[in-house]
Amino acid sequence: MKFISWNVNGIRAAIKKGFCHFFDDIDADFFCIQETKARPEQVDLNWNNKHHSYWNSAEKPGYSGTAIFSKIEPQDVFYGIGTKKHDTEGRLITLKFDDFYLVNVYTPNSQNELRRLEYRQSWDQDFLKHLKSLAEKKPVILCGDLNVAHSEIDLARPNANTKSPGFTNEEREGFDRLIKANFIDTFREFEKGGGHYSWWSYRAKSRERNVGWRIDYWCISTPLRKQLQSSTIFSQIMGSDHCPVMMELK
Repeated sequence: MKFISWNVNGIRAAIKKGFCHFFDDIDADFFCIQETKARPEQVDLNWNNKHHSYWNSAEKPGYSGTAIFSKIEPQDVFYGIGTKKHDTEGRLITLKFDDFYLVNVYTPNSQNELRRLEYRQSWDQDFLKHLKSLAEKKPVILCGDLNVAHSEIDLARPNANTKSPGFTNEEREGFDRLIKANFIDTFREFEKGGGHYSWWSYRAKSRERNVGWRIDYWCISTPLRKQLQSSTIFSQIMGSDHCPVMMELK
């Protein structure tokens, strides 16, 4: 099975930049997107007739939002975590299948001057509880823009960003707790070195110079490790300030 995740930074803008061509060419079984910035009725979906689609849009227009396109119809669909303080921004969709849960998340950014770091910590704690509760029932496949570079090799300039959103000790410790909860960062199963990023600032030709961050992930419960075939970053695919990331399972 082929899984794709992509923060498209606005699905309507991404469609104008070739999103549909990539979607058709990659022919994934599951295609998860973050930062849709739209409700489904605002998007022309006539190009996709192979997938069931599930959308969780933010209450605030043109903000945040997630969606999943799945060739397989799930047994059930859950939107959000189940608490009002987290569930107005459309950041989470969970699909239940026979053998696993698929979770698509757009984790809150701590924002400039870390003014939302305290909320981010609350989110991380509650989100991990959600994942653990699912994992007690069956294995979990997690993807999305987690808005954290876990280690120094996951961004080009770690020393200059120790107090930047996405690389604070608090956020990195949140990812540590995910790993300790028996989740695997699939990309690191295949690639141990640096220089591999999934997001680049639009400033100062950062993408051309590969001054980026790896903040988009596929993570799986440890029982799925034997089924893991590949985990890839498509850094050459344009259309957003993020690039797609792919995982394949037997």
